[in-house]
Amino acid sequence: MSQSLTPLPERLRPKTLSAFVGQKHLVGDNGAISQALAQGVVPSMILWGPPGVGKTTLAQLVAEASGRSFHTLSAINSGVKDVRNVIDRARSGGMFAERSPILFIDEIHRFSKSQQDSLLGAVEKGWITLIGATTENPSFEVISALRSRCQLYVLKQLDKESLISLLERAIKEDPVLKPKKLKLKEPDALLLYSGGDARRMLNALELVANSSSEKEITNELCKKILQDRLADYDKGGEQHYDVISAFIKSVRGSDADAAMYWLARMTKGGEDPKFIARRLLILASEDIGLANPTAMVLANTCFQAVQSIGYPECELTLAQTTIYLARSAKSNSAYMALKRAQKLVEEYPSEPVPLHLRNAPTDLMKDLDYGKDYKYPHDYPGNWVAQDYLPEELKGKQIYVPGENKREKP
Repeated sequence: MSQSLTPLPERLRPKTLSAFVGQKHLVGDNGAISQALAQGVVPSMILWGPPGVGKTTLAQLVAEASGRSFHTLSAINSGVKDVRNVIDRARSGGMFAERSPILFIDEIHRFSKSQQDSLLGAVEKGWITLIGATTENPSFEVISALRSRCQLYVLKQLDKESLISLLERAIKEDPVLKPKKLKLKEPDALLLYSGGDARRMLNALELVANSSSEKEITNELCKKILQDRLADYDKGGEQHYDVISAFIKSVRGSDADAAMYWLARMTKGGEDPKFIARRLLILASEDIGLANPTAMVLANTCFQAVQSIGYPECELTLAQTTIYLARSAKSNSAYMALKRAQKLVEEYPSEPVPLHLRNAPTDLMKDLDYGKDYKYPHDYPGNWVAQDYLPEELKGKQIYVPGENKREKP
């Protein structure tokens, strides 16, 4: 493929770890991955971070720096059979090598449990060194058996300085852009559009450079070209966060029509249905809460159903849950109570437990009045009796304030 046809992010991909931008906590002089490479040890690892921060590039550089063969799988297009086939190839190819080959799996969070299970034996026996990349929390998406066999490395969002350095490097060094003699006058529009995603930002820069004869890259030029030419939804970029925000705010605001529109935008754009279901589950707890406890049960059932049946069959499940949550009564009383309690713990971190509430399993503790004068509520009419449960310094503090709905009214 000619250089002009190769995308700018690929042309600009660093060839050495020293040229890698950002993630100094991993690849700097004292970084965890740099230290491992210096010791000749490359553990299986999960690279967790937002889109466009260099997870794939880092995996390739680790393979090159450690002198290992590099095999790849996409979790979107691969099944259990594909996993076993590539493991067999990697194993046979590396059978007489001193170092196990690296198997890189992009978007490993999309692997089902059975697909992840198929990796365990190869990782345990050292046939392969696994590097998985994910934008989702591995605690939710990667099975515990596989997580326990991998080091977890968190990649951070690239800061403004790093992103601008990439833009300037592209303009000055890229063989396709360099002859255009471009000048980066205003980077803000490119930075805003990218949302911290370096790959998305470089693609946008290339689009602007190829769509105009202007030599100066300005905010006005970028906005005009990007708004006219780029897709409305990118599940890995800024629109991903904007649309899910609009979706959640519509459900919170009890607007079922708007919520369904944003849901359709996401499913049409290829958003991970598990991501949508997880956000609905969070909303059921944060924004509906005690006004309708059944909402959390339904949202959790939706999340489990989405995991079981997958896309596209789960679309209707998401739609039903979205409408139900949008039309439900709302209350954030539990959320606010938790915040108030956490603030009090910061202000009063070590208040002594009142004596009458303490446990008294030994005679000595009883002699010290542990548990003395405690009133057992079930011994009183209505199973309630007035007594203090907060520490002395916090007596009378109201942490939970009932919401304005039928279920929370006394």
